[in-house]
Amino acid sequence: MQFARRVFIAAGVYGLLVVGPMYVLESRINEQQPPAITHPEYYYGFIGVTLSWQILYLIIGRHPIKYRTIMLVGIFAKTSYGIAACMLYAAGRLPFVVFAVSLIDLVWAVLFAIAYGKTPERETS
Repeated sequence: MQFARRVFIAAGVYGLLVVGPMYVLESRINEQQPPAITHPEYYYGFIGVTLSWQILYLIIGRHPIKYRTIMLVGIFAKTSYGIAACMLYAAGRLPFVVFAVSLIDLVWAVLFAIAYGKTPERETS
């Protein structure tokens, strides 16, 4: 269970540190990765939903047994972006730097799956 705690707390903290600053980086992203963001509601919506997940990872990390089932949804969340990024890169629709950074989500998915497997279904006395 200690492994699950560490993984989910690390994932939550990492996510907050990586995604949180995006709230103030829209103009820099527009400059460095054209074309400019044309639908800011999607951009800021993505940030809000993603930050919500980071908070959920912190909650899972506080009590992995209680929230074990939600770990499965966390695995899906990480693989859905990681696989999409791989497919977009293969189709020539994603810059290499974005693709490379997106691979961390697949690493988190594997760690989440290991944590799920190591976490017992219920408390043992």
